[in-house]
Amino acid sequence: MLKYSITSVRKDVIRNLILVVSGIIVISCASIGSPSGGDYDFDPPKVLSSTPQPNQTFVKSGKIQIVFDELVQIEKPMEKVIVTPPQKNFPIIRAQNNRVIVELKDTLIANTTYTVDFTDAIVDNNEKNALENFALSFSTGEIVDTLSISGKVLSAYNLEPVSGMYVGIHSDLSDTAFTKLPFKRISRTNELGRFTIKGIAPGEYKLYALDDVNRDYKYDNPAEAIAFLETIIVPTVQGAVREDTIFNKDLTVDTIRTVNYTKFLPDNVVLRSFTSDFKRQYLQKHERLTDDIISIYFGSATEMPKIEPLDVPYGISEWTVLERTAGNDTLKFWITEKAIADMDTINLKVSYNKTDSLNLLQSVTDTLKFINRTKKKTPPKDEKKKGKEPEITFLALTTNIAQTFDVYRNIDIEFDFPVKDFDKSKIRLGLKADSTYSDVNYILKQDTLNPRKYQLQHKWRFGEEYRFAVDSGAIHSYSGLWNDRLEALFKIKKLDEYGSFIFSMSNLPDSVPAFVELLDKSDKAMYQAPVKDGAASFEFINPGIYYARAIVDNNGNGKWDTGEYSEMRQPEMVYYYSKALDLKPFWEIKEYWDVLWAPLDKQKPLDITKNKPKDDEKRKKAMERRDAQNEKRESQQKSNRNNANGMNQNQNQNTGANYNQSY
Repeated sequence: MLKYSITSVRKDVIRNLILVVSGIIVISCASIGSPSGGDYDFDPPKVLSSTPQPNQTFVKSGKIQIVFDELVQIEKPMEKVIVTPPQKNFPIIRAQNNRVIVELKDTLIANTTYTVDFTDAIVDNNEKNALENFALSFSTGEIVDTLSISGKVLSAYNLEPVSGMYVGIHSDLSDTAFTKLPFKRISRTNELGRFTIKGIAPGEYKLYALDDVNRDYKYDNPAEAIAFLETIIVPTVQGAVREDTIFNKDLTVDTIRTVNYTKFLPDNVVLRSFTSDFKRQYLQKHERLTDDIISIYFGSATEMPKIEPLDVPYGISEWTVLERTAGNDTLKFWITEKAIADMDTINLKVSYNKTDSLNLLQSVTDTLKFINRTKKKTPPKDEKKKGKEPEITFLALTTNIAQTFDVYRNIDIEFDFPVKDFDKSKIRLGLKADSTYSDVNYILKQDTLNPRKYQLQHKWRFGEEYRFAVDSGAIHSYSGLWNDRLEALFKIKKLDEYGSFIFSMSNLPDSVPAFVELLDKSDKAMYQAPVKDGAASFEFINPGIYYARAIVDNNGNGKWDTGEYSEMRQPEMVYYYSKALDLKPFWEIKEYWDVLWAPLDKQKPLDITKNKPKDDEKRKKAMERRDAQNEKRESQQKSNRNNANGMNQNQNQNTGANYNQSY
């Protein structure tokens, strides 16, 4: 009996030991990591070594190798990696395990500082954490130049940050250096328009930006966007101090320490990017899509060409109505004579301006043949349709009339074909009084570019009801179509449905015209008002959220004009108001606006800035994932510990009971 009991106790002890060890193993396994792959890595790669070393002198080889503490990749090397001096042949840039290798194809220039600026192209292999603002400089001579110029490139028209634009310097201070010579040193703007040109020697420089389409690092194509600074830049350094704050885990301040550092100047240059309004002029195409329309298209705005018919006995203006764009780049001739419209082919002698290889205008004369390829054959008679009334096709007439109409708006009228003898007698405009409409006077104007468009102008009364009516058969086109009856009833908005703005302006140039635009949330101009006596006033504005932009109108033409480098003319200045304005019905908002309230790169409200800092959603989600993993792990570990402790207690109780039973 005693032998049996001792043997049973030994078995129980062994079983308990196995359970305890198993529990320890479970806890240990739980602490290794979750099945999702462990903690998210937030640290960028770290540089362990490089060949050549940073700021090494007398370098002879164009092969650069950088070793990191983990596997790395290169993202968009042709866009993000900048080698300066600029290279004629793009270097080989590749990642190999934990190394980045750059091989320069151009021969190294003697006594020159080279900088390979990776910006944020180097990322780790797993989580794509970027090594920000990493650059390696070395010299082929005894001196490594260390000065730099920093700033931002903005679109001159709307102050949007411009990404992917080259920014370069010239030590040759002549205006022709930008058009004849490649940049001496370069950088490229990041997604927020920022740039830093590094490795600059002491001296005087001119600064430019260039959207270099052909990558020759000089402005030789008027279609390329550019920016230039008239002033000469002298890069310098100065000592500076900043305060770094160290926080505790509970976000309370631990320590504040003062750090001395070297500041490279200038570091806040703003360049305003623009594209010249120069466009190459050439004949793009010509066509005859229908029997009564012939069209001529040019590549850009041009002077009105001289056109002479070759197979019609009189001038083109006598048998066509011309519809054109403001720059004459599209000409549409509506044929008004049926006999000419029935001709299979029409030949025109056209003399126009064409840009040659030197970007100079030359007069060119071509014979253009317009073949009617859409002429319909007479359809066979359908016996089934005999005795039926033919289907009537009316001359289409459209307007912009809405049931509720703005007090400042004119009525736009458009036909689908040019019309004959259209005048005020064809339209009746009535004002409602009691239950009847009394005719009112108005002004009718034909559009100067499109003969199918007209505008009806009238001084509307707030809150009143009107009727617009055209009788059937009152208007007919050259093609023989007549209009159907049209009647539209509409009501003018009340005064208390509108609001108004008054901007008191300061720091605009004296004696120079200017105007202010009200913008919607998409940065689109909705209203415009001139600046008079230091103020811009807007009346009868529909309620809503608005932003404001001021434009210095140097030539007084009421629109923003671009720059021209050949004339050393900058684009017209643009300023943004600091905030959104919420206009309510029957409100008058008065605002004081100093257009120099902030530097240009800080003026545009972030709400309407398209190229804005992007939230790192990937990093945010990763942090949430990490926190969830840690919480899950801690919960699992606590549960495992409780289970193990429970098993131990139960086994101890069972062991004691077995001992008691055996004795």
